[in-house]
Amino acid sequence: MFIPLEQRVLANIRRRKMLNPGDRVGVAVSGGADSVGCLRLLERLHRRLGIALLVVHFDHGLRGTESDADAEFVVELARRLGLECLMERGDVLATALKNKWNLEDAGRRMRYAFFERLVAKGKATRIAVAHTEDDQAETVLAHLLRGTGPTGLSGIHPETGPIVRPLLGERREAVRQYLREIEQPWREDSTNLDVRRVRARVRERLLPMLERDFANHVTSRLAALAGLAREEQVFWDALVEDRLRRFVRRDRGKSLIGIRDLLAPIQGLLQRGEEMGGQRVLWQRTLTERLVRQLYEGARGTRVGLGLRHVEQVIHLAGESPSGSRLDLPGGIAVERNFDELVFSRARGKAKCPGNASPPAALVGYEYKIKLPIEGTTSILVPVLKRRFSLKMIDWSIAERDTKRDSVALDAHLLRSPLILRNWRSGDTYRPLGRRHRAKLKEMFRVRKVPRGERPLWPVLESAGDVIWTHGMPVAHGFGTGEQTQLALLIEEAAQATV
Repeated sequence: MFIPLEQRVLANIRRRKMLNPGDRVGVAVSGGADSVGCLRLLERLHRRLGIALLVVHFDHGLRGTESDADAEFVVELARRLGLECLMERGDVLATALKNKWNLEDAGRRMRYAFFERLVAKGKATRIAVAHTEDDQAETVLAHLLRGTGPTGLSGIHPETGPIVRPLLGERREAVRQYLREIEQPWREDSTNLDVRRVRARVRERLLPMLERDFANHVTSRLAALAGLAREEQVFWDALVEDRLRRFVRRDRGKSLIGIRDLLAPIQGLLQRGEEMGGQRVLWQRTLTERLVRQLYEGARGTRVGLGLRHVEQVIHLAGESPSGSRLDLPGGIAVERNFDELVFSRARGKAKCPGNASPPAALVGYEYKIKLPIEGTTSILVPVLKRRFSLKMIDWSIAERDTKRDSVALDAHLLRSPLILRNWRSGDTYRPLGRRHRAKLKEMFRVRKVPRGERPLWPVLESAGDVIWTHGMPVAHGFGTGEQTQLALLIEEAAQATV
């Protein structure tokens, strides 16, 4: 016969389908009351649920002999219950210093990375973590104090991938009372009382004051608010995912979205003729902000560091800034307006030169001289582009019909030394085949919508000082193949994965 707490936890697991028969559940046990209570509850319920249990413990290595004693306690508890115990120790302090994270954040990242590895290796199918209703209320309050939106109000989720939280609807004191009733001891973490940490001040000072002086059910009400916010989040997540599938295209690690699609993302959602008045504007803005956050997270892997101010800057970039404008966001993410699109990508480093000093030659560009006449094939690797250019001399009268469509052919007898493959330079002009007048390459870039960030390294081939070819554009007038061509220079390009 199960006691009331056990019955509630069992009902919660079944209602949410957190665990299924056959699951191998790793219970994260730190030695504290909540995690020990979670283990003992699941140990009591595991036969009814049809699951297997093991204990997992991550040692943060921050409290010396106290951490060692916690680990010994967990190992002994697992042994007494006849359960396998998997442990890992990490240098949280060193990791925090290296990555400029605070200790709490570094510990959380490393702990969950350990859990993910266990699942990836097949040691467990689920990891049960012992967050309670009190943890939920503390999280919501901490997010409010830091500044948050609806997403932050959703707090801790009952399930996140393989992570499940079966105690999220239970009060911390109820778990402790359960341990007292079954005479199960636990360990106390001294750092939980360190009120220099915001989370500890919320737990030890703010929440008790709110319950005492304002509303004695404030913890449950904050947890209920998180539940309502999560329900709203489910709707918005589905809508954002639908818009991303429709509007976003991926290209070599970049995410591109049309300006109109970003700023008016509800197009096609409403029936023709249906009017929403001011609500339409609100819908547009709300959905646009969520799309920006999701695009940022997709580029970086997390939203940490992205604030409302940054989101507004991206929207201003889309709606007000000219093509070529760029915005650098936290975490090394760049957003650039390229004509009628926004491009989200990892930011490339910027060359900084003191005073009037020139940047290093490697940052200026590249230049490769090719001797004429060319015999056979000359291969030129341009590391900065990660591309290889092959220049091949062929008998045009024989090979013309077999030439690849994506190749470029020049009449070899019209070429003059020196032949140079280099990057574009400001002021470059030439007369494209079929045109009456010379044109600036800069203007041709604009017409063909070549992103500004790609122009400085754009490949150009010149003969005796004249531009005769540039990537993606027609050959120069007077250098193309024709009826009189006998020998041709064929230019082919290929990506080079390693340099």
